[in-house]
Amino acid sequence: MATFVALFRGINVGGHQKVRMSDLKALHESLGLKHVATYIQSGNVVFSSDNGDAEQLTRQIEESFAQKFGFHVMVTIRTTSELGKIIARNPFTDQPTKAPKWVIVLFLARQPASTAQDDLRNGYAGPEELYLLGQELYIYYPENMGRTKLSNAYLDKTLKTPGTGRNWNTVLQLQSMMERVPQ
Repeated sequence: MATFVALFRGINVGGHQKVRMSDLKALHESLGLKHVATYIQSGNVVFSSDNGDAEQLTRQIEESFAQKFGFHVMVTIRTTSELGKIIARNPFTDQPTKAPKWVIVLFLARQPASTAQDDLRNGYAGPEELYLLGQELYIYYPENMGRTKLSNAYLDKTLKTPGTGRNWNTVLQLQSMMERVPQ
């Protein structure tokens, strides 16, 4: 049995596409997933499954979600091992001046092209620090996330893949939840 986290993009943001976490949990349980737990309203679901195929699980969850709630959202799935590696390679960890609440991990649906890091740097001149490592983009917002000019639309277009972001404290909390799932 493998443990996963499903990260939903664009639910419960600004009062749009509202989904209760109890309904999201019930959806996952109806798919036969086990040890289902949600974390905060932004759509984070930890679960375990006998099916270790993340791509198949992603399709199954996205399709079932669309049927149940009447709209489509992107879901990105990571395993316990993958999330551990994502945490270990955070380029901001040993920088005490970088407050964790201003660090975001953008979990990408697909691996961007090898030129994506250069494309980001060449196309955007804001104060944010961006590090593309594997299938994640780490972003540090020195001037507050609410005032940034770095948009999701720009990131999606430049990276040629959508993503969903979580702040560093949420990433660590999800790891803790995944580690508590019985094996």
